[in-house]
Amino acid sequence: MDAELFFPDRGQSLAPAKAICATCPVRTSCGDEALVNGEKFGIFGGMSERERRRVRRQRRQTAA
Repeated sequence: MDAELFFPDRGQSLAPAKAICATCPVRTSCGDEALVNGEKFGIFGGMSERERRRVRRQRRQTAA
């Protein structure tokens, strides 16, 4: 699979990468790993950079 698919340029659709992630057996662990390591770019676990920021923010609020 082309890794560039998971690192789309600004304005490109995220849908192809997310569709692949939706069927991946390691989706959850991939997303968790990206959250723990603070990945700032790309699609991991079916989440975009913006979605990962939102999850991190929600987790901080829940912990506080």
